Amino acid sequence: MREFDDADGVRWRAEVAERGGPNYKGRYHLVMTEIDGAEVVSLEDVRWNSERTAERTLETMSEVELRRRLRSARGRARR
Repeated sequence: MREFDDADGVRWRAEVAERGGPNYKGRYHLVMTEIDGAEVVSLEDVRWNSERTAERTLETMSEVELRRRLRSARGRARR
């Protein structure tokens, strides 16, 4: 789990969520939640095969990358 501020200074939490089912490929994906709970953005196109890999990747992502992915996902959701 990581916390970061978006371009407007709003605080977000990036974390890994698991999608159930028998297939392990891409089972874990990125979810970003506004700290006050007002908005949740699920980025199912950002996937990993294991929770360990997902957590390691999330820990090494820069805040710039997290903001970019959030902006992109929110833009797609508004279409």
